[in-house]
Amino acid sequence: MDRTYTITELAREFGITTRTIRFYEDRQLLQPTREGTKRVYSRGDRTRLKLVLRGKRLGWPLDEIREMINMYDPHGGEVLQLTTMIEKLKANRDTLLQQQRDIQQSLSELDQLERNCLDQLASMTPSPLAAANS
Repeated sequence: MDRTYTITELAREFGITTRTIRFYEDRQLLQPTREGTKRVYSRGDRTRLKLVLRGKRLGWPLDEIREMINMYDPHGGEVLQLTTMIEKLKANRDTLLQQQRDIQQSLSELDQLERNCLDQLASMTPSPLAAANS
C-alpha cells in the first residue's frame, strides 16, 4: 500500500500552512482523494507540492508551475518537460543576473553619493587642528 499523508503532515513537513495547501488544491495543483471530509494526499501529491514550492521559490507564477507539472509523463515522455524546464531556467537565470547587475549599479551609485556627501560635510566642518590654532 502506498504511503498517504494528511494535510497537517504535509504542512509540517514543508513549513507551510494548511491554508496554503488548500489554496494550491483550489488552483488544481494538488488533487487529494477524500475519505468523507478528510483529504488524503498521495506520494504524487507530495511530489507535486514539493515542485510547486520549488517553482514559487524560483519566482514562477502558478500557471507556469502547473504547466510544467502537467507536462510530466510517468511513462518516459519527459523530453518536452525537461526541454521546457531548461528554457525556463535559462530565462529565470537571465532575469536574476540582470537584477544582480542592476543592484550592483545601484550600490555603486549609493557609495558614490555617500562619498560626495561625506566630502561636502568635511569641507563644511572646521578641522580639529584649525580649531586648536585659533
